[in-house]
Amino acid sequence: MPARPAANDTLLTSSEDGFGAPWDLPSIVRALRHSREVLHNVRHQGRLRELPSREALADIMQGLSAALFPTHYGRPDLTDESIDYYVGQTLHATLARLAQQVRRALLFATPADAEPDAQVDEQAHAITRRFAAQLPELRAVLFSDLQAAYQGDPAATGISEILLCYPGVTAILYHRVAHALWRLDVPLLPRLVADIAHSRTGIDIHPGAQIGGAFFIDHGTGVVIGETTVIGERVRLYQAVTLGARRFPIDEQGHLRKGEPRHPIVEDDVVIYAGATVLGRITIGHGSSIGGNVWLTHSVPAGSNVTQALSRNG
Repeated sequence: MPARPAANDTLLTSSEDGFGAPWDLPSIVRALRHSREVLHNVRHQGRLRELPSREALADIMQGLSAALFPTHYGRPDLTDESIDYYVGQTLHATLARLAQQVRRALLFATPADAEPDAQVDEQAHAITRRFAAQLPELRAVLFSDLQAAYQGDPAATGISEILLCYPGVTAILYHRVAHALWRLDVPLLPRLVADIAHSRTGIDIHPGAQIGGAFFIDHGTGVVIGETTVIGERVRLYQAVTLGARRFPIDEQGHLRKGEPRHPIVEDDVVIYAGATVLGRITIGHGSSIGGNVWLTHSVPAGSNVTQALSRNG
């Protein structure tokens, strides 16, 4: 068998490789450059950036999860004497990495004609400090989510099982972190965190969605929650529920208007069963029950019990 050409030779020539396949790499590379630079440029702000790292964010989420629930997501051998040290050490390393990713995100969103911001490091650290200060409150609301899962699922044997085995709990943990970053106006990172959760769980929650405490997603696969959704306290969803938009408003030029309220408002103590699709800026009144596979595009008052037949007649 003939020897393979060196990597540089492969890029500079169109000779055959060791398997006899002819490549015309110089012309392909030129055409790809023309596509990138001229025909189909998708480079954000028109210039190269050091983008936030999805891999780094996955590690950061693991570190934050371990700091919030150290014996479940961190180390099982922690003692009363060592647990605070472990949490502090984990947070120190994790928040330093997060600040680096926030810095990348801020630079990513800087206009192309702007001079490099000498204060971007300080801004990234200030945002990260504000985020870190929210962690005790974030853990408190996550604890309410865990309680809701335990109380809402007769198959749940304990909090440890829920933390380790329930994809809905993983999705809401990631969402609460992503939403905190979203509220701090961090570019891009919240969407990346949400997409990591979506990849892990099959649950797609936009980081802009506002979700109250004691929230439980049972089973969870296929759940979609849109950007401007507002969910109250003690709400329970089952698998394949969609809280989506019915239509997308456009401006005078025919472009989509971003950030307009277009997703449902779900008030307190609502249950939405598997496969239900709830669309548009409608309100589901508190204490209502939305049956499986319902297609709902109109508001319903408090205490409603909506089934397929009722939703079609409505």
